[in-house]
Amino acid sequence: MKRVDKGEFGYIEYRKKVAIIRTAICLAIVLIVFFTGLFIYHSQKSIFSIIAAVLCLPTGWSGVNLIMFLKAKSCSLKDYKKIEDNKGGLLIHYDHIITSYDKNYYIAASTVLDKNICALAADKDMEESDCEKHIKKMMAGSGYSSYSIKVFTDTDKFCDRLLQLDKLREEKKIDPVAIEESWEVGTVQTPAAVLLSISL
Repeated sequence: MKRVDKGEFGYIEYRKKVAIIRTAICLAIVLIVFFTGLFIYHSQKSIFSIIAAVLCLPTGWSGVNLIMFLKAKSCSLKDYKKIEDNKGGLLIHYDHIITSYDKNYYIAASTVLDKNICALAADKDMEESDCEKHIKKMMAGSGYSSYSIKVFTDTDKFCDRLLQLDKLREEKKIDPVAIEESWEVGTVQTPAAVLLSISL
């Protein structure tokens, strides 16, 4: 299975597969340990039962993680192709799960350019204003305030905005890819990196 890094198209689907495999392996280990103790001692009262019980903790965590990714909505192939056709020289990150205390926001794609954050919701029923407020708060917490944040639920409108931002990129001669590639460990994260870091 080919690894898909955070921000790449297909990340959520990749994480689902990883979570399924990891949870299945963890569960199998718990059952093997438990039944090994049962087979050897003919009783549940053994060190094997204690080990199996302790191993239930990472298994439970993995199960919760699996449920979260199974519920997550990702960027469709159709939207991905349309975005790629309209992005120009912009840097696009895909498949964000942005969590808050109240809810999760599923973002199909996002771009950051010159104090503009533009995102496409994977969940078409999302309250865009709630998501925008949450992103604004999280970005401000990382030192990036006064950003214009717009979340779209319509792919065509999102692509129209990408075309506008790409014109701005050309006018100001901004290279978003070069900005990300020139970032050095230990320095302040770029806005695009912050947006990725607040995502699962």
